Amino acid sequence: MNIRLALVLLAGAALPASPAEAAAEEYQVKGAFLVNFAKFFEWPAQSFKGPADPISICILGQNPFGPALDLAARETVVESRALTVHQVSDAHEARQCHIVFVSISERKRSRALLEAVKGESVLTVGESEGFLADGGVVNFRLEGDKVRFEINAKAAALAKLHISAKLLSLAQAGKR
Repeated sequence: MNIRLALVLLAGAALPASPAEAAAEEYQVKGAFLVNFAKFFEWPAQSFKGPADPISICILGQNPFGPALDLAARETVVESRALTVHQVSDAHEARQCHIVFVSISERKRSRALLEAVKGESVLTVGESEGFLADGGVVNFRLEGDKVRFEINAKAAALAKLHISAKLLSLAQAGKR
């Protein structure tokens, strides 16, 4: 996928009208964001065991993506690194991931997770109110019929993650 197309995907997409279609489309868009975040964040070299190690995307809580996220990840390579998708059940497992999506089903445990991965180079992505204030790096939110995201640049810096200026320019006002 070229960078222009990735930026268009990251800019947000309109969601369909019916609630069932809207929910499916919402998570298709969020999944595309997760895969594309791997292109716009940079991890420290020590986050990987070797130059061919994959970028791991992990899901904590209920997986709302279905097989679409796995498929998108399999089709994506970022700087010679494949992407993999894993389900994790606790903060200990999440510390081994590069990107952790904290499902809305885990909103009550998200603060504990964020505390557990503090100082690790883990890109934490949530979808609940207060996620950025609790120390998350990226939070999804719906604005009308579009999926938007906010970035907490301070949390990214604490995680030793470098954010592309292009991505920052697309982020909504948050804790940039």
